Amino acid sequence: MKKLLSIVVPCFNEEEAAPIFYNAIKEMEDKIASVDIEFVFVDDGSRDNTLQVFKQLRQQDERVHYVSFSRNFGKEAGIYAGLEKSHGDYVVIMDVDLQDPPSMLPEMLSCIESGEYECVATRRVDRKGEPPIRSWFARKFYKIMNKISSADIVDGARDYQMMTRKVVNAILSMGEYNRFSKGIFGWVGFKRKWLEFENVERVAGETKWSFWKLLIYAIDGIVAFSTAPLTLASLFGSIMCIVAFLFIIVIIVRTLIFGDPTNGWPSMVCIILLVSGIQLLCLGIQGQYMAKTYLETKKRPIYLVQEEE
Repeated sequence: MKKLLSIVVPCFNEEEAAPIFYNAIKEMEDKIASVDIEFVFVDDGSRDNTLQVFKQLRQQDERVHYVSFSRNFGKEAGIYAGLEKSHGDYVVIMDVDLQDPPSMLPEMLSCIESGEYECVATRRVDRKGEPPIRSWFARKFYKIMNKISSADIVDGARDYQMMTRKVVNAILSMGEYNRFSKGIFGWVGFKRKWLEFENVERVAGETKWSFWKLLIYAIDGIVAFSTAPLTLASLFGSIMCIVAFLFIIVIIVRTLIFGDPTNGWPSMVCIILLVSGIQLLCLGIQGQYMAKTYLETKKRPIYLVQEEE
């Protein structure tokens, strides 16, 4: 009996790309004939006709399954819901815009079926087509994350990966509200193989990731998988205490020798502003961790379903 491969596809306003993606996967079926497939489309509160497209695909093909959120909960929630709704022995996460090349599926499946690997992940080897400043920040983010966290996050890593059911269950067991999938994938471990590919342009539609959203996503990842910022805040505080103590000694000695305590007030103002800025920075870092803890303690669901087949 053939094993089942679930193709999990989170979508937000992708009515143009969804049919193209479906047809692209259909064209690959002969090359992955060793498994049966099912489609698990997740409508992340789309405002266009994405859900209607899923319903039409369902009428054409009973292997198409879909779930629609009550509002936009974000891609992380979409990935979690797709994994939760999947039934396959193997599961692959893909973007509907075809920036995750379907042509890699046969090689990924071959690696999984060999039994040597529990997961086959992908990474982009270039960022052709992206704004230079965005690419620079992305590369720096991966370097920082690997230095300050225990999660194995490879530069250029995509959510596009194929996993066994064992890995999927491990990911689902991490039911945290503040999710950062790239970190979770690396944190759970298991034997992983990396495949590389060159950047591919979207087949239709527009990207939903602005620079600001990517920055917030990066901050969420750092807070979720590292306490290094808290250590850094403590270090700043310790350094400033030492600097302040040295300045006190300098001021006392200067007053005793020159008797002019009011001289140099501009530099004092600069010092006050510097120290105040560092204090606010440290409070902001602590606030980020407190905010995440606050959201976790609420025990809110990761997503809410409006409709599913």
